[in-house]
Amino acid sequence: MSADLSPQALAEACARSMWAEDNASQSLNMALRSVGPGTATVTMTVTAGMLNGHRTCHGGYIFSVADSAFAFACNSYDQRTVAQHCSVSFIAPAFEGDVLTATAREVSRRGRGGIYDVNIVNQNGEHIAEFRGHSRTVKGRHLPD
Repeated sequence: MSADLSPQALAEACARSMWAEDNASQSLNMALRSVGPGTATVTMTVTAGMLNGHRTCHGGYIFSVADSAFAFACNSYDQRTVAQHCSVSFIAPAFEGDVLTATAREVSRRGRGGIYDVNIVNQNGEHIAEFRGHSRTVKGRHLPD
């Protein structure tokens, strides 16, 4: 099946397959806004339950929305791919009600490894964080043959 699809259609089919089983992203009310070969955009609204003792969004939730965008971007080629290493740099706080947008883009993809950068902004375009993910392909595909 996957050999018959355009790169864009393949990325979309892989995303549909992954989203159907992605309880973590769904339980955080994330939305997959777009996906393409090596790219993905995911949004998430910061809720009261995501706030830390400073009344700002806990960094783990910011990491989570970035990690989800990273996952959809690096799994867009119908090859199961997991995170090997990730890091995040927090730039500004996010607050209750903010809509965070994480946009992932492929920097490098060679052999079994890839590098993806994810930019996280709020609804005003304010830069909240930068995430870098290193991916590793594993056995398996998302789509039936």
